[in-house]
Amino acid sequence: MPKKTSLQPENFELETNTVWAFPKRGKWATHDAKYRGNWSPYIPRNIILRYSQEGDTVLDPFVGGGTTAVEAKLTHRNFIGFDINPAAVELSRKKCEFEFDTSMHYSIDVADARALPINDNSADLICAHPPYADIIHYSENIEGDLSLLHIKDFLFEMGKVADEFYRVLKKNKFCAILMGDMRKKGMVQPLAFETMRVFELSGFKTKEIIIKEQHNCKATGYWKTNSIKYNFLLLAHEYLFVFKKP
Repeated sequence: MPKKTSLQPENFELETNTVWAFPKRGKWATHDAKYRGNWSPYIPRNIILRYSQEGDTVLDPFVGGGTTAVEAKLTHRNFIGFDINPAAVELSRKKCEFEFDTSMHYSIDVADARALPINDNSADLICAHPPYADIIHYSENIEGDLSLLHIKDFLFEMGKVADEFYRVLKKNKFCAILMGDMRKKGMVQPLAFETMRVFELSGFKTKEIIIKEQHNCKATGYWKTNSIKYNFLLLAHEYLFVFKKP
C-alpha cells in the first residue's frame, strides 16, 4: 500500500435511502478495481457498519478481490472469507497485509460456498457479492465455479448457497448480497429477483431492496452503440438485497 494512501475514506456518511450511487468507487487502504467485477468498498462498509458491531464476525463466502475482507478489518470486525478460486484467496490475503487492529481475527481459505467449513450459527453478518451466473467467468475449469453456469443451473446451485448461508448465520442476524440482471437475445433476465426468491425459499426474510447504480462500466461505449442499433436499454443498476434470518 502506498505510504500516502489513507486507511479510511474521507467524509464518509452512511447511506440513508434505497438508491446508492458511488461514481468514485473508493481507493483508500488497499482497494482498487483490478479484480474484474469487484464491488465498491462503500457497499460492504455501509453493510458492515449498519448491520454489525465491532468485534462481530463477518463472513464473505465469495471473497473475490478481498474488498469485504479489507473493510471488515478497517471497521474492527473479525473476518472469515472463502472462495472456490485459489487465486482469489491469495489476492485477498495480500490485500489484508497491512497493520491495523491486531486484536481481530482474519481467516481466508479455499472453500465452496455450498459447503462452508464452519459451524452452525457462527456468523454475525454475511456480506457477499456472488457471480451473476456466467456473465463473467472467474476461472476456466475449476469444479464448482458458479460463474461457469447458465441461469437455470446457477439458480439451482444458489439454492444450496442460500441454505448454507442460513445454516451458518446466527438467528436474527443479516445477510446482504449484491446481484445484477442480464440480457439473453434482447430480453431482460431478472436474475436478481430470481435469486432473491431463492433466498426467501431457504427461510430468509427480505428486509431491504436497494438499487445500486452502476458507473464506469467496461465496454459501455460498445453497448451504447448497440443499444441504439437494436433498440434496448442498457442495464445500469444492480440490486443489493438485505435478508434477515428469523
